[in-house]
Amino acid sequence: MKYVKKLKCINCGQSYSLAQDRYLCDKCGDKGLLEVEYNYDSIKNDWSKDKLKASKEAFIWRYNPLLPVKADTAKPSLQVDNTPVYESKALAEELGLKSILFKDDGLNPIGSLKDRASAMAVVKARETDAKTVCCSSTGNAASSLAGNVASMGGKKKAVIFVPERAPIGKVTQLLIYGARVVSVKGSYEEAFNYRLQL
Repeated sequence: MKYVKKLKCINCGQSYSLAQDRYLCDKCGDKGLLEVEYNYDSIKNDWSKDKLKASKEAFIWRYNPLLPVKADTAKPSLQVDNTPVYESKALAEELGLKSILFKDDGLNPIGSLKDRASAMAVVKARETDAKTVCCSSTGNAASSLAGNVASMGGKKKAVIFVPERAPIGKVTQLLIYGARVVSVKGSYEEAFNYRLQL
């Protein structure tokens, strides 16, 4: 976390220290997500592509010096990131662009771009010694979080709040990963709000 300065609310600009272990602003609630503010001058002076290439870490954790997590915190064992990038010349030509690239995040362990965020969430939960990690979701975020928690070898529990219309295939996947699934009567918003009340 050498390059992380603070957390800042995207809504009102309120700043928080990293030690406060939070992701929402006290003033703005769920409208005030906190983003990580970096010391870009230090990154520019200290960091390079060569350092990245020299890293012994694989996948997402090769960026550890740039991530808002401690280097020595136990990480999920899933190999998140390092998915292939493809160029589509035909689509670029059709859209009048010089080039267009696609990153195939379907090749992440749980098959979703959400795997990156879930891996980070599980590590942050580990740093705060949380026993349970939860989310509300109708699909990919839930599967990703449950899979990343499961990869920690039973050291954490996942509780997932889903709306009653959640696809049975997704719910089954959550159960296979060992998550506790709470079906909330109503919409995704109601599942989200129910989670916040607990």
